[in-house]
Amino acid sequence: MAGFRVPTPEPGPGPRRTSTRRSQRAWRGLVVAAGRLARVAAQVGTASVTTPDPTAAPLPPRRRPAWAAGSGRLGRAGPGLPVLVVGSLMFLIIAMLGVERVTGLSLLPDRFIAGLAQPPKKFPLLAASEPVGIEISEIDLAAPVHNVGIAPDGSIAAPPAERAQEAGWYDQGPTPGQYGPAVIVGHVDTTTGPAVFHELSQLEAGDRVEVARSDGSVAVFEVDRVGRYDKERLPTDDVFGDFSRPQLRLITCGGRWVGGETGYADNVVVFASLVEAR
Repeated sequence: MAGFRVPTPEPGPGPRRTSTRRSQRAWRGLVVAAGRLARVAAQVGTASVTTPDPTAAPLPPRRRPAWAAGSGRLGRAGPGLPVLVVGSLMFLIIAMLGVERVTGLSLLPDRFIAGLAQPPKKFPLLAASEPVGIEISEIDLAAPVHNVGIAPDGSIAAPPAERAQEAGWYDQGPTPGQYGPAVIVGHVDTTTGPAVFHELSQLEAGDRVEVARSDGSVAVFEVDRVGRYDKERLPTDDVFGDFSRPQLRLITCGGRWVGGETGYADNVVVFASLVEAR
């Protein structure tokens, strides 16, 4: 199939963020500042008080400041600015988390709440092992999987035309079952008829994808969603950037045929998460 093109992810083992990078730096600075203020507040709150020596000469009486004139009672000192600032930050964060839980809106950066938010479901975690086969019963798909790398133009290489009934695992990324998105690509059709991922766009949330691995295990993924994107505007952060849990991305072509080097105008992307291993 002509025109198969999937851009490669940026290098690096972790998530890649572009549009939210500035806001995340600001949040990190805010969190660091809050930590420093908390340490200062703790030092102020735990400062030791020395007991005066009864044999020492008495100190001369201090003159009462003018701003305290007329006050006949001793009052307890306030909490101080550091404690107030830290308390305000904590209240703001808790309030924003509460709004997220009620409305579903995302108000805090993903990395900031990575340690606070619970994953949607429990998941296993597998050691590295290359995929050798893929099965999706909902679309009657059962096919071998071989490795693919990077094409001369810098995109993820497509399986060769003579292997259009096989899927290709991008061997520069995680293996299925490791943290991060394992990427498997395949053709939608050829000049002679349908190819391995011809029915991929028919998948729905909740469908299961089973990936056989070279160590004899099977990684079972559950489809979260299916998206279709213009090839020039593929959301690389969503496709390649989620390292919060073991993920799977199945990618093929879709949309209208435009010909030339592009082929089909869109990429169809299946987003799935690991839910079982056997």
